[in-house]
Amino acid sequence: MKRLHPAQRGFAAIAAIFLVVVLAALGAFMLTFSNTQQLTSAQDIQGSRAYWAASAGLEWGIATVSAISDPSTISVATCSTATPIVIGAFSVAVTCSPAAYSEAGTNKYILQFRSVASTTSGAAGSIGYIERSLSASIEQ
Repeated sequence: MKRLHPAQRGFAAIAAIFLVVVLAALGAFMLTFSNTQQLTSAQDIQGSRAYWAASAGLEWGIATVSAISDPSTISVATCSTATPIVIGAFSVAVTCSPAAYSEAGTNKYILQFRSVASTTSGAAGSIGYIERSLSASIEQ
């Protein structure tokens, strides 16, 4: 039977501790990575919802203007929201800027709409804050 030299005693314990530390670090990394994946997925879904809320605001503004028979009476107050519209978890603000011009003796009106949907909770720059903006122009 062979006898171990005194310098070789305890090497298995050191290797086992090293292996446990490496596996613990790997587990912690996987947990962090999983949380990041989940947060990114949730933000992507909220971004899609914000886009559709902004689209609804844009459609509201265009429908409001389309109902007016005389385009010369359109003002910023008639085609913009005085207070933001709340759609689900989003606050939607619609602004409109009408401009008149004359073409071949007839008056034409160009309306530029901008709809901004943002989360009602959280501040800009925070993790939960989502904002989407859409714009459109129409001629009457």
